[in-house]
Amino acid sequence: LRHGADSAQGDDTSKLKTLVAEWVNREFKPDPLVDPDDKHSRGFTNDACGRLLCPAELDWNDPIVRTGIRDRSEGHVVTDLSFPTYLYDKYTTNLDDLEEGLFKGKILIQGYKAVFTSPSSAKDVEGDGDGTDVIQNNRRARKNLSGLKVKKHVAQIINMRKVTPRSIAYIACQVRFALSSVTSWWSVDGDFDYVQF
Repeated sequence: LRHGADSAQGDDTSKLKTLVAEWVNREFKPDPLVDPDDKHSRGFTNDACGRLLCPAELDWNDPIVRTGIRDRSEGHVVTDLSFPTYLYDKYTTNLDDLEEGLFKGKILIQGYKAVFTSPSSAKDVEGDGDGTDVIQNNRRARKNLSGLKVKKHVAQIINMRKVTPRSIAYIACQVRFALSSVTSWWSVDGDFDYVQF
């Protein structure tokens, strides 16, 4: 079972490595573009990825914050104790209410749909984040009009009927890894602990 789970995680990691680069390039149009095959061009060295990985309570547009994060200066070390901006609706945070818009970030939802339904289902996401489209995609896949057999997606295979906290946490970690410059999966990535996150 463990081997199968590790294999599935590796498949998801590989899938999201490419897709997240495409989504970042399409939405933010960074110069240079995020290379889907090169993790070294990601992370805090890339302004678009850095903006999405930046802790929500900090302002990536502030050059002092950007430099502080890149240099790992005191007060700017990124750990698992902060929520990254990519988790938030429109990638913005209400500092008076850090739960407002949380887990409604477009790239997070795209990652969720790409893993649990299909990469094509992640193309048009507006970030409503209520989870009903996972259930709708399950129903649509079962009702193929032509009567042909349709390959089941992950949500069907594991009988997922709703979005769960565990599945959100899994995708949040996968998307963070895809945005980072780290090339190998470890539970601790520098100062960031995926298990604690």
